[in-house]
Amino acid sequence: MREYELACIFSPELEQNKIDSNLEDLKRVVKSLGGDVKGVNAWGLRRFAYPIRKKKEGYYVFLNLELPPEAVNKLDQTLKFNENILRHLIIKTSEE
Repeated sequence: MREYELACIFSPELEQNKIDSNLEDLKRVVKSLGGDVKGVNAWGLRRFAYPIRKKKEGYYVFLNLELPPEAVNKLDQTLKFNENILRHLIIKTSEE
């Protein structure tokens, strides 16, 4: 298992309960891939330096994950199909 940090930017039109629901879905996906969510850090609504999908701000959330290396591509594909996530980035934070 390796440690990763997942950065997600959610659409600003989402209400807090929808963002929480999306985070719970994301945690379930990580569990189903054999991983574990170690921490969640929500920054809240932030303004962008440039528009993303014609939006000027988004809701930032960072998750600390433990995942098997082969599950990262599956998680990436799952995030690409979530229409509520404007952008995401998965970064490896440790080497094993």
